Amino acid sequence: MRAWATLEAKRHPGVLRIGYFGSYARGDWGVGSDLDLVAVVEDSPLPFHERAARWNILELPVPAELLVYTRDEWERLLASQSRFARQLLQETVWVLADIVQDQPGSSAPVAT
Repeated sequence: MRAWATLEAKRHPGVLRIGYFGSYARGDWGVGSDLDLVAVVEDSPLPFHERAARWNILELPVPAELLVYTRDEWERLLASQSRFARQLLQETVWVLADIVQDQPGSSAPVAT
């Protein structure tokens, strides 16, 4: 995951964070589990539903799904305090993080 994140960050200028959440982050994955990924980018001209198609998740050793948010979208999502936002805040394991530490949602640990 870390090697993939590093490679994708080079392919996509403006990447601020890449992490994973869900069953792999909680440690309760099993047969058939996919890897839930989240990326935060500075900005994107593409609509939300088209962004992930530009990332090569097929290089990962397990099936994966990717959500790609702009910084503004990410901050709005976290500010919404929705159930999904709370899940992301609690579970996400960041493997690549360059956001300034005082940004909203930047308190999650960065894997080393």
